[in-house]
Amino acid sequence: MKRQSERLRDCRAAIRWLLLGVALALLAGCELLAHQTPGTLVVRQARLITQDGNARLELAIDCTLSGPMQDALDHGIPLVFQIDVRGSGGLRAQPRVELRYFPLSRRYQLSINGSEDERGFATRGYLLAALASLRLDLPRDFAHLSADAPLRVGAALDPAALPGALRLPALFEPAWRLAATETTWPRTTP
Repeated sequence: MKRQSERLRDCRAAIRWLLLGVALALLAGCELLAHQTPGTLVVRQARLITQDGNARLELAIDCTLSGPMQDALDHGIPLVFQIDVRGSGGLRAQPRVELRYFPLSRRYQLSINGSEDERGFATRGYLLAALASLRLDLPRDFAHLSADAPLRVGAALDPAALPGALRLPALFEPAWRLAATETTWPRTTP
């Protein structure tokens, strides 16, 4: 009976040490995640262009990718940005901008809404610079708005477009959080 209680005590002590080790490992992992530099995404300018019953959004985005995002892109994993455009009367459009790298040809590519109109670039820097001059087709309903009508524009990395193995880190790791603050364009001056 005494030996059994000693074994039980030793087992409980071992479990406490194991739990302490796991807790310390989790804290160290959280500390590493906290020190990863997150990327930035800012909608710098947005302008509605209406012509011949069609609507187009000219959009300028400044983007800096975090280290894990750069690694994913450079390994051929596409990064998809969801642009959220809302106008008066409940109008809403959500065009998608995809950034991709093809390791065999060493070319970066930007495509909008999966269209055939793709732009190719030699470096990641040129690819990210191209986000400053996007032209996104909007539904025809936006053509009824005046050119100075207020639009609410936001942008964010779409974690659902990532491969399964990256979706969970994209939801919890700060280095994968990339969203622009929603802004109203044109900006009103006080």
